[in-house]
Amino acid sequence: MKVLSDQIRRIYFVGIGGIGMSALARYFARQGIEVAGYDRDRSELVQALINEGLEVHFEEDVQAMGSPDLVVYTPAVPDDHDQLQAARSAGIAIMKRSEVLGALSRTMQCIAVAGTHGKTTTSTLVTCLLKQAGVDCTAFLGGISVDLGGNFVHGEVPWMIAEADEYDRSFLQLTPQIAVITSLDPDHLDIYGSFGEMKEAYGAFVERVDSEGVLIVHHAAWPALEDALGGQVRERIASGDLRLVRYGDDPGCDYSVRDTATDGYRMVFQLFQRGQPVYDRIRLAMPGKHNVLNATAAWACAAELSRLDPQLDCDIEAGLQSLGTMRGIRRRFEIRHADAQRVIIDDYAHHPRELEAVITAAREQFAGRRITGVFQPHLYSRTRDFHREFAAALSALDVCILVDVYPAREQPIPGVRSEMIFEHVRAKEKYCVGKPALIELLVNVDPEILLLMGAGDLDRMIPNIRQALT
Repeated sequence: MKVLSDQIRRIYFVGIGGIGMSALARYFARQGIEVAGYDRDRSELVQALINEGLEVHFEEDVQAMGSPDLVVYTPAVPDDHDQLQAARSAGIAIMKRSEVLGALSRTMQCIAVAGTHGKTTTSTLVTCLLKQAGVDCTAFLGGISVDLGGNFVHGEVPWMIAEADEYDRSFLQLTPQIAVITSLDPDHLDIYGSFGEMKEAYGAFVERVDSEGVLIVHHAAWPALEDALGGQVRERIASGDLRLVRYGDDPGCDYSVRDTATDGYRMVFQLFQRGQPVYDRIRLAMPGKHNVLNATAAWACAAELSRLDPQLDCDIEAGLQSLGTMRGIRRRFEIRHADAQRVIIDDYAHHPRELEAVITAAREQFAGRRITGVFQPHLYSRTRDFHREFAAALSALDVCILVDVYPAREQPIPGVRSEMIFEHVRAKEKYCVGKPALIELLVNVDPEILLLMGAGDLDRMIPNIRQALT
């Protein structure tokens, strides 16, 4: 698939190690375009790009850019970055990552998965299900799929799956044929200012669904979304120009799940379509009812895709059966160590609702065992806005450990620290420590089930944690 211009021979990515940026870099490299980029961190993802033959620089060296036809950047890169400034001065075309992904969505037919949480897992499940169902799709994922071998998947049919990120209103660049909304809770209030403005952005995202397209919404998210829909979208739904489909655990949903049970590390459930049983005893090799709902959304996508494009010959049942052998996604309830005495789990959860889902899944999987959770808050603004909600979620732990806030793209906000959360936690035991003291504390706590939660860099400590505890 061609995108942008046939005249583009070299693209330079500023922030190439980002999860979304690296997927685009891989896409264009596969198209035969010369790809290079900058990143400040020699991460595992960056090293993988280097191993694949891409040129990566770790200094803001203007000369290293060469003479690109296009520079792509992410909002996480500061505006005064030397390479961005040089590209502007030289008149080189510059695009945000979201703009490039949006351009791709207009050259292919797009399934866009949005939601405050669940979008990475759901978009990956959609991709895995469709691939196993015989639909050779392209995918740009927001996480590393163990089964798919990365965050980019090349396909031959003109369908792409994209994670639709609401941060910086990036998802408003996409033009999907099928849009999925997994959840709608307050987040990114540093961008939106209020939940009302965030809902309006989701309403604008729905407006971008193509004519005769499909909107697939989790039933619990529908009331908040419905409030934000404009009259034109409501008319499209009423006329059938935009097909509204709801999924969830409510029997009234178009696609619903029932009889969910835990079977070891797997979930077992039954799928219903418009109240009628369709698939019995589907297995999912990912724990937690929230993941069952994500799998239900993936099933709805496959069914609606088959209706929109029947020539694809999508074997939905084969796709669903493959869910039982999925190895999952890096940093999504990823078991990093397990023996008779101890289990260590890494999860990217960084929103109160995500913490609730992870802790609940751990309670279901390891009933009767002591659950210790280490949480690294992500962003000062999110900590400020949701410290009480974080505390409420973390209070479900037996032992709660908080470490310092991971700043990511933000500067410190006076008075905002992990202690804001700690003060309101009601777990049986609780501690607040700096990362240097964490391993010694864990040795003293001697956790049975250890959850490491957050979107920062806590995962880099896991080899040392594992060594100290095992």
